[in-house]
Amino acid sequence: MGLVFLRDHRPYVFEAVATVRFTPLDRWIARGVGHHFVVKRLRNADAVLGAAGIEQLRKAAEQFSGRPYDLTFDWSDDRIYCSELVWKAYDRGLGVQIGALQTIRDFNLTDPAVRAKLRERYGDNIPLNEPVISPVSMFRSTLLVTVANR
Repeated sequence: MGLVFLRDHRPYVFEAVATVRFTPLDRWIARGVGHHFVVKRLRNADAVLGAAGIEQLRKAAEQFSGRPYDLTFDWSDDRIYCSELVWKAYDRGLGVQIGALQTIRDFNLTDPAVRAKLRERYGDNIPLNEPVISPVSMFRSTLLVTVANR
């Protein structure tokens, strides 16, 4: 998940992977399973964006440039995970909240693989009330419309 911006007239994805950075769109697509990707945009993009809105969104996103990826899904700005980057960019840049924030407690944590990963990352102190934004919540947001699905 990331934000697509033009740089030197070429599309790049601003994403949180090992660090928050720009990746050429073609390289980003090549990493996907079967090179599949979906592009979504705000349903009312013409009313909200324009050149000024895109610049506000870019500035809000770029404040996270170079930050390390967040494996523990902490809501601070010290480390950033993929959906957190996009959510915070839209929230801070445009005042738009895409998807509903949840807490770790809201997810199904009963699967043994999930329990093992939680123990690995948090030990016995799982932050069950930590706010998180899931890619699924954002993907299903009614504020977005699909413009490409390949």
